[in-house]
Amino acid sequence: MQSYTKDEMKKIYAARKEKLFAYMREHGISAVVFEDTEARRNPAVRYYSGHPSDALFIVSADGQAVLVPWDENLARERAADCTIIPSTKYERNNIKATKAVLNGFDVHGKQNVEIPPETPYPLFLKYVDALDGWDVRCREKSVHDFVTEQRACKDEYEIACTKEAARIGDLIIDQIEAGIRSGALQTESDVALLIEKECRKHGCERTGFDTLAAGPDRSWAIHAFPGYTDAPWATAGLSILDFGVVYEGYTSDTTVTVARAPLSDAQEKLVALVEKAAQMALPLYQAESPIRLAGKAAENVFSKAKRTMPHTLGHGIGLEIHEYPRISGSIDAEKVFKAGMIVTLEPGLYDPKLGGVRLENNVLITETGNEVLTHSRIIRC
Repeated sequence: MQSYTKDEMKKIYAARKEKLFAYMREHGISAVVFEDTEARRNPAVRYYSGHPSDALFIVSADGQAVLVPWDENLARERAADCTIIPSTKYERNNIKATKAVLNGFDVHGKQNVEIPPETPYPLFLKYVDALDGWDVRCREKSVHDFVTEQRACKDEYEIACTKEAARIGDLIIDQIEAGIRSGALQTESDVALLIEKECRKHGCERTGFDTLAAGPDRSWAIHAFPGYTDAPWATAGLSILDFGVVYEGYTSDTTVTVARAPLSDAQEKLVALVEKAAQMALPLYQAESPIRLAGKAAENVFSKAKRTMPHTLGHGIGLEIHEYPRISGSIDAEKVFKAGMIVTLEPGLYDPKLGGVRLENNVLITETGNEVLTHSRIIRC
């Protein structure tokens, strides 16, 4: 992946915020508070500023942007296109910080501020008490929903980061397949710890989520619990591996199924159905195509075989592992794929007696179709 200078990143963050400011002006919103704390993580802070975690980010409709980070040194290294005021100035108290920043804004006319809709009611009351003269809004269908939709369509930098995460994930899958065939990987822990080591070795920040490695005795679960144990993995039957790696904040999300002989006819049928569902749905991952059509295509494959997929066909990925949109045959008909979305395609079937099969890849929606970014597969051995 090409490197980006701080000036280039500043332009990227400025372009993202300009869309936010335009929305705020259009809807008469004076200011917005974004909060990224241990209690309430919001990737919008990183999306608009570059700061990776633990901060308030407060903006006004006229283009003022203030970052109040817990770690000032990290913010000055990573953040761009915003004013940085360390939280120590406000005794690390977010209410005090918000009040001081808002009162420092040059806001004309009626003043209102939108705080995150997930704010607990007692905290909302504290904001109301502290922000005298401001109309404090905590609601659904707010600017925060606009941000969710804005983040769904990735810009050039986000696509590049996700492609790099996908590339590294593919390298790890190749290494895992080699380890299976050589016998070097024998347990769930073996494969999970290899992923953790290799993703760091290739410059990733972390795994996208707790790796799910389930051998034949546990692969019937959609998400095995616990995520992995020291039980045998990739032994006779069906084993599942679901993992992602995070590069510059952006995650991949892939699932490999290992089908080790001997398999019963019923197990072979599960594998074939999942592969067919992926094949039928992929061409429908196109810009302006109704999302539900892709979901229905996969669901129809399974229903004809009297099987049911117990989860959606996919979801958006980005700074979070699960982002808008959700891909299902039951979502609203007006929801369509948009160019720039990066979404998963992950049909799966699970049977307590036979085991589970899931095949998951990441797909970029383009102006002319789609681009499959990852190369997850059914590994037969």
